Parts: sequence; C-alpha cells; structure tokens
Amino acid sequence: MASHEPHNGTPDPRLQQPDTDPMYTGLRLDATALKVLAHPLRSRLLSTLRRGGPATATDLATELGTNSGATSYHLRKLESVGLVTDTGEGEGKRRLWRAATESHSFWASDFEGDEDSETALNWLTRDYVRHFAEQYERWLDVEQDWPVQWRDAVGMGDTYVIATPAQLEEMRREVTDVIARYRRVGQGNPEARRVAVYTIAYPLDLEKAPRRKEQQP
Repeated sequence: MASHEPHNGTPDPRLQQPDTDPMYTGLRLDATALKVLAHPLRSRLLSTLRRGGPATATDLATELGTNSGATSYHLRKLESVGLVTDTGEGEGKRRLWRAATESHSFWASDFEGDEDSETALNWLTRDYVRHFAEQYERWLDVEQDWPVQWRDAVGMGDTYVIATPAQLEEMRREVTDVIARYRRVGQGNPEARRVAVYTIAYPLDLEKAPRRKEQQP
C-alpha cells in the first residue's frame, strides 16, 4: 500500500483518516480513481494543489509548463473521482481549484487480477519514486543555505527488520501513529516549516519471493 501526501508519494500503513487529527482527510482509491490518477500531468496537478493550495488552471499550467486547456481538462477528470474540487470562486479559466483531500491511499490487494488497474498501479508507484528523487535532489541543491539545525533534523536513514507481513503492517501502523501526532505540532510557531516525511519498505531478498497461497474456493 502507498499513500500520496501533499507533494509526492508517501507510503503509509493501512489507515484511513487518523482519529488524532479530524482535519486530516484521505481517500482510498478505487480502480476508476487509480486509472484517472495514473497520468503524468494529473499526478503533478494534484501534488501542486496539495502543496501550494488553491489555484486556477492558468496558474497551474504556467507552473507545470503546459497549456490551460489541457490543464482544465485534466482537472475535470480528477474532479470526477473526488481528488480535486472547484471552490466555486471565479469563472471560466479563472475558476479556482483545490485538492479535495490531503492524501490518498491504494492497496495492491484491491486490484489483484485486474490487469489494467495493476498496470496503472505500477506506473503510479514508479512515478512517486521518480518524484521523490527529484524533490529530494532539489533539497540537496539548496541545503547549504539552510541553518545547520535544519540540516541535522532532516535527512535519510535506512535499516532492516526481519518480519512477517502482519508484523510489518503493525510496525508501519505504529510509525504512522507517531507521524500523526506530529502532523501539526508546529502550527503557529514561526520557526516551523512544512516537512515531507516518506516511509518506504521493500524486501531485500528479491530473488526469494514466497509462493503464492492457493486461493480458497
């Protein structure tokens, strides 16, 4: 499973809207929404709206280097599956759009056996990986300009665990609980900044895939 947060892909455990933060909203993608989102421009439009807030198709087209006609079309496609919404402000090309939720999630088990959905899921997940690499390299390009306290506080790390799928899900649920507690802890503090938090888990022994269990009748 993965979830897409305001600016890019952030894998999370199988949780819906965290009880600890009633302002946090998420959407679990169905097959239709997944296929709509698995598109280079639509993925970026949603990320841009979550990161930067409401914007017009013209403003979004300028930021993403496309034209407003195509942008308007793809915004309507995203709207059709509940990922973006028209704020009701403005008219025509000056309509103001916003992200309808703060995150979305998807589960491979929801799409097993649906070839089109599995293809869309594979593309979307790879797109998040590419987007993460792009965004993190942007940070590396400017980190020297930031105070050392920030450079110490952010960064990357990796380790490994030996766990069953159930144990791994429990671990990831606990990690998400921690993140949820800190989601808006700095709100109102002038020293606070928005920070992207990624969680990624993948098997190390790629050549030792477990056998698939026989489907029960």
